[in-house]
Amino acid sequence: MTADANRLTGRAASAADDGTTSPSQLRVFSDGLERLGYDVAALLAEAGVRRADLDDPDVRVPCAAFDRLVGGALAQRRTTNLGARLAAQTPMGTHPLLDYLVVTSDTVGEGLAHLARYFRLTGAPADILISDEEDPIRVIVRGAGHPFTAEYTSSLIVHHLRSETQGRVRVAFVSLMHQPDDTVALARQLGCEVRTAAPWDGVAFPRETWSLPLRRRDPVLRQVLEGHARDVSARTPPAAADSASVRVRGVLATRLGRGEPSVRDVARRLAVAPRTLQRRLAAEGVTYQELVDDTRREAAERLLVDASLAVAEIAYLLGFSEPSAFHRAFKRWAGVTPQDFRRKHRTG
Repeated sequence: MTADANRLTGRAASAADDGTTSPSQLRVFSDGLERLGYDVAALLAEAGVRRADLDDPDVRVPCAAFDRLVGGALAQRRTTNLGARLAAQTPMGTHPLLDYLVVTSDTVGEGLAHLARYFRLTGAPADILISDEEDPIRVIVRGAGHPFTAEYTSSLIVHHLRSETQGRVRVAFVSLMHQPDDTVALARQLGCEVRTAAPWDGVAFPRETWSLPLRRRDPVLRQVLEGHARDVSARTPPAAADSASVRVRGVLATRLGRGEPSVRDVARRLAVAPRTLQRRLAAEGVTYQELVDDTRREAAERLLVDASLAVAEIAYLLGFSEPSAFHRAFKRWAGVTPQDFRRKHRTG
């Protein structure tokens, strides 16, 4: 075990009193390492974890597997500031509903407010808190649980806002509670000061940047997306987390813009094997396809009632390849065309 690996994953080991934890976060590390070109199969074997275990929420893995996985990666090929490197490779749209709600906001401040309000839709093991009493304004990554998440999330905020302001956003500094592998390299990569061993994780922005316009601002689309995000958030309360159908609906509602997600894609997002997910849905008396149709129908009805978007735009937002496909699907769901449903609501 290297000192670098201990610094990167040191706080992960507190996940459970019995020294084990859910494999979901281990899967995040594995996916990131794979995108960076590592031989993840070999790393998992060295860590004593089967690849299939990463998709089974009923499995518990040793907390020490985090150290073994990252330590093995550093031995296989040195990559400094791993969380930040992964953030630089994460494109806008990874979480379509939240990402596009942020980028269609009018300003940096408004976009970050939406990020904080709906960050839990990403399923990340942290939340975002904005502290605006002083200048600079602090965007705090709270409850990250380990350095990788803090480094990754903070770096992602910087990269995406730089892109969405065409490089105009200024960052006062990035604050990290841990000591990165290479602070100088991280500061150079992020283009700002990096303060380490700090009392909080996150990013500080000068107050003047709060009103900086975003390049893809779109008040009409933002209003529609915010209504959708609000509805999704309200339908997925923490108390309902054990319901497979509610969890699937939550994932579907945030990913429909990419087309119809496969059961394998959704199962992977929920860190469960596809067969296990289908078995749990069957026990609740519902099929995966029924949930897809219901989620799309409910979203379509809300968007049609809003009347801010054309039917063709709604079809695109719901992931249909063309308006005619949406027309056929909606008529199958509701017994009327989208246009008839909209007219009926207007006159009703």
